Amino acid sequence: MTEASEASRSAADARSVATAGRGADESVGDGRDADPAAERVDRWFARRPALALAALLPVGAATPLFPVELGVATFALGTLAVGMAHGAVDHLVPLRAAPGVSLRRSIAVVSVGYAVLGGAVVAAFFAAPVAAFVGFIALTWLHWGQGDVATLAIAGVDHLPTSAERWLALIVRGGLPMGVPLLAHPEEYRLVAEWIVGLFLVDGGAAATAVDPLFAPAVRAGVGVGMAAATLASVGLGYRRVRSGRDAGGWRRDAGELAVLWAWFLLAAPVFAIGVYFALWHALRHVGRLVLVDPAAASAASAGDAVGALARFGRDAAPLTLGGFLVVGAVGVSVPAGVAAPGDLLAVSLVAIAAMTLPHVVVVAWLDRREGVWRPGAGA
Repeated sequence: MTEASEASRSAADARSVATAGRGADESVGDGRDADPAAERVDRWFARRPALALAALLPVGAATPLFPVELGVATFALGTLAVGMAHGAVDHLVPLRAAPGVSLRRSIAVVSVGYAVLGGAVVAAFFAAPVAAFVGFIALTWLHWGQGDVATLAIAGVDHLPTSAERWLALIVRGGLPMGVPLLAHPEEYRLVAEWIVGLFLVDGGAAATAVDPLFAPAVRAGVGVGMAAATLASVGLGYRRVRSGRDAGGWRRDAGELAVLWAWFLLAAPVFAIGVYFALWHALRHVGRLVLVDPAAASAASAGDAVGALARFGRDAAPLTLGGFLVVGAVGVSVPAGVAAPGDLLAVSLVAIAAMTLPHVVVVAWLDRREGVWRPGAGA
């Protein structure tokens, strides 16, 4: 049986993995009668990695004492291990998540999107590197929050029943890795910004002046106050839902993960913190979500076969994971300043990741819509 015919026959079953036990008018996020595959995926790819990150807090707290090259190496290792692969199955998402989409159409639409949107991002860095850097931070803020909200929905938490509450959770979840390091470790954060912007300036020394407004005390204070207020509001609104009868377990999990993430990004050096978070938290959660929309991998997960589910994902992701590293190489040979140091390699990798993030966000947003993650009243 071909991939296309398999997906056409069982697309509805694949989508129902994450929404099992709910009526036809309900979407992801209710949490009743959880499907075994969804429960196992949540445990394997979300809950256990979160506990692992909590256990790593003492290690993270020590990293500001070490050179930034430790963070660069950690980021590279995490990207090699799982970070690059987590978006490398995007070309199969429409095939598996929507009935009637052929393999050819799925690949063609996603490929064109990656080429057009990714090319636009790289062009933006050449034209206006500071603005492009800010855009990349904002886009990553959106995407990492988007991923965590979808994970909570798949887990069946019901203290975020409206789109407004989920958007607030997105702001908090995405802002922790992007905003909190700016408060605790602005020097290293600024160093990375200078590395990225400097790639596109003939006079590399001009990068420090170019990024200076981004690190003004008023900007840092605004981010800090905004993140603290948003966190308290999200946790407080969730607690009100619990007081009115919502399940307390999901709220406790949400609050506990927020506490771990606040501690992680306050204590750990930014490059190290992002490298570990990208691989151990964000990428793994998305891999788990993709397992649920693949009928064969979801079946393996339902049976408790984690190796089988991961092997299926790895097979699908391998070709375009290599393609992602080719994009890194293409950016590296095209930047005016060249690549001469570990910091330059990190900067080139981040620009390439930025180029792949925009189309990836579009695919994930489409999947969110298919699964009803942002539908007002979801799970109410």
